[in-house]
Amino acid sequence: MTTPSPTTLAARRRAFRELHAAGCFVLPNPWDAGSARYLASLGFKALASTSSGFAWSHAQPDGAMPRDAVLAHLREIVAATDLPVNADFESGYGATPADVAHSVRLAVDTGVAGLSIEDSTGDPARPVHDLQDAIARLRAARGAIDAAGGDTLLVGRAENYLHGRADLADTIVRLRAYAEAGADCLYAPGIKTRADIAAVVAAVAPKPVNLLVGATSEFTLADIAALGVRRVSVGGGMARSAWGGFMRAARTIAEQGSFDGFAGAASHAELNALFRD
Repeated sequence: MTTPSPTTLAARRRAFRELHAAGCFVLPNPWDAGSARYLASLGFKALASTSSGFAWSHAQPDGAMPRDAVLAHLREIVAATDLPVNADFESGYGATPADVAHSVRLAVDTGVAGLSIEDSTGDPARPVHDLQDAIARLRAARGAIDAAGGDTLLVGRAENYLHGRADLADTIVRLRAYAEAGADCLYAPGIKTRADIAAVVAAVAPKPVNLLVGATSEFTLADIAALGVRRVSVGGGMARSAWGGFMRAARTIAEQGSFDGFAGAASHAELNALFRD
């Protein structure tokens, strides 16, 4: 894998922005170069990294990977395919807005076409940043992107629902504030009902909204598109699916002495053919 040229990266970023202008697309989340290559082979238009999937592949919990490892991972995913990549950049890898700006500039340098900044703190006692702190961090990220040329898409994430704070009104206040702070796309992972999704889409219009669908859902992609959502990501869903198959096969051997857990496994020839191209 070779590092894409600046001209190639600029073209990917333009294509990524165009995907957000109309319609609804799926942004699946690979956790390594191989899974990225397979997703690209299926015709997806863009990819997104997953902090959880990457961490689990290194025997770490979600959120435990250091910034330098994440940056190296992003370079790997960017180089793996011809598709634009959105970075799950967690809360920006910085204690202060200035630190976030520095980290975001490093992320932009990996070649990603977009990156998301969460308002989570990592502190169970205070899981979400105060609004003004979160705004300052988003503005710092925006400034870093603008200083680097401004073509990397910025996603503002309101994490309330992932931390037991199912407060739609506060989530909407936050998303609107993040839009005003410079976010190009808004994301509230954890919202699930038709009414909540529609409310978020309406509240931040005309900015595009990302919806997380990381498990089985009553909604089809057509249903989601009809609600006005512009893009759908799956978070760690695919990584968890892969782990589920691996764990079932391993447990079947360990607990039953049976190899039936290999049923449904990808073929050696198919994988070789995929990576030989």
